[in-house]
Amino acid sequence: MGRTYFVEEGIGQYLSELSTAVKPYVTGLLIGQCSPQRDYVIRAVRTPPKDQHKEQNSPPKLASLDEEWITTHASQVSRMLPGGLLVLGVFMIASPELAKDGQNALRKQRVVCRTYDVQDPKSSAKPADWKYQSALSASWLALGCTVNVNIHIPLLATSPNHDLEKNTKNGLNRWSKQIEDSVFLINGQVKDDDTELLEGQKKSRGNTQSSTQFSDVKVLTQLCQGSSHRSTATVQVCSGSINLRGAVKCRAYIHNNKPRVKEAIQALKRDIINTLSDRCEILFEDLILNEGPQKKSFEREYHVLPQRLFVPVPGSSVMLSDYKFGDEAAGEIQERFVELLDQAVQAEEIHIAEGISTVDICPVPDNLEDTQQTQLTKATLLLKLQQNMGVVVAAAVAILASIFSFNYFSD
Repeated sequence: MGRTYFVEEGIGQYLSELSTAVKPYVTGLLIGQCSPQRDYVIRAVRTPPKDQHKEQNSPPKLASLDEEWITTHASQVSRMLPGGLLVLGVFMIASPELAKDGQNALRKQRVVCRTYDVQDPKSSAKPADWKYQSALSASWLALGCTVNVNIHIPLLATSPNHDLEKNTKNGLNRWSKQIEDSVFLINGQVKDDDTELLEGQKKSRGNTQSSTQFSDVKVLTQLCQGSSHRSTATVQVCSGSINLRGAVKCRAYIHNNKPRVKEAIQALKRDIINTLSDRCEILFEDLILNEGPQKKSFEREYHVLPQRLFVPVPGSSVMLSDYKFGDEAAGEIQERFVELLDQAVQAEEIHIAEGISTVDICPVPDNLEDTQQTQLTKATLLLKLQQNMGVVVAAAVAILASIFSFNYFSD
């Protein structure tokens, strides 16, 4: 039996409107959530035009499908999805050659859903159930937390051209492992992974909007590993360091069909890890645009990470996410939502969720080698002194013992 997709009812109208377009075909993304029993589709977003002028002059054909452009769009949209949501797949609306009765043919088209195994190029399409449901995500459960970030990332001296982005990614990978091993308190309690998220809670009645429940989560990062884990210290020559500091707001959403605790926690973990890595990528992309990919000097730099904001999805308890730099106006954010998510956003609907988080890039002074050599010499002398002190003390004890023994027997 194939997968079952529960689809927000409004998506049907959205796809119907796209099918009446003059273009021979339309592509886009399906956004939603996976679960062990079923999948949920809460948004469909068309692929933005790459070159509007070119499209008007030469209508595209299926053979000219720009896969790279669709992939880029999916990557950009993924950054705007909070925990629990992801790009489930793509959709395509194709029609026969436009003729006199072309509009009638479009209206009679059926919605057909097929799934493919992208890891197996020889796999055949499998049928899937496509079921519309009203107010699908209106009462989804929300989880939120604030994570204090203070990450120190060393810059190895062997790293070519002070590759800040590569070193930052490596440092964030180490930090993400700490998040994976953290303890999560849901409304002040530790819950077993396989229990229902709403176990022991009374479900509120009334309209769907009022039944939305929010869980406050505390993230407890382990300061040290257990005694069963061995730890080693590594000494490396560094050319500087990167320091990430701030408090990031994280949010995740989960379906209300008896969700498990492990599903909710995993969704929130993904959001914590992704929100910091995504905004670091955005910062480096901005630096490349403003300063170029090759930077000759390596001086101390102080940057502000883009702030996170949330925008509600109409008719849903889910909020989408985005990031803004301090000098960005609301109009730029509104344009980005229209282009990437095909959603008109009012300025008063944009909620800035957090304060300022910073990136401090600190190089080692120019006399690094002299300083390191001096420190190494001092460390060597101290080690030798400690070793010699042991010999001297042992010799002194032996001499005193001999003198004491001689005086004792001479009496």
